[in-house]
Amino acid sequence: MGKIILGSSSPRRASILKEMKLDFDVIPSEYDEPHTQTVFSYDFVEKLAYNKALDVAQKMHKQGIEALVIGADTIVVTDNQILGKPQNYQDALCMLNRLSGKTHFVVTSVAVINCASFEYKIKSDTTYVTFENLGEDKIKFYLDNFKPFDKAGSYGIQELPDGYVKSIDGQIDNVIGLPSKVVEELLAQM
Repeated sequence: MGKIILGSSSPRRASILKEMKLDFDVIPSEYDEPHTQTVFSYDFVEKLAYNKALDVAQKMHKQGIEALVIGADTIVVTDNQILGKPQNYQDALCMLNRLSGKTHFVVTSVAVINCASFEYKIKSDTTYVTFENLGEDKIKFYLDNFKPFDKAGSYGIQELPDGYVKSIDGQIDNVIGLPSKVVEELLAQM
């Protein structure tokens, strides 16, 4: 396998690749995500992942660097509506109130592009997360102490205190932002 580039500045995604024992470089994508769509579709999130990877692959291609670029996008969905990153504290509070006591799902789409040929593969993974009934005090405690304002759905699964999550059905690393099994599968195909 040749050089691998993670086209993301997410420390959580980089950490998952390190746990997979992959040798990679980080070159954040500068693709500007148009999170204007609110109704969920796999096509939408897969296009975001592809465009992030493509942005980096085109730069590497121009420099004559041969590599496989990994791009990813993670979204949180409830009632078929996409919950993006919160605009502010109040928005985060509303999101977590919507998720409280309910099951929602998290989709991460992963795209791998070959910089030389622009051949690519895309695959998505879905994980179902059920929250406990949180209540206003618990939600405010989490927001005040963990400040998850850069995270889709206003939470990071890896930092939620005990008593917040009732169950997880699927890969937890998918919810963190990069499903390792999907990455392994796509890299093997490429």
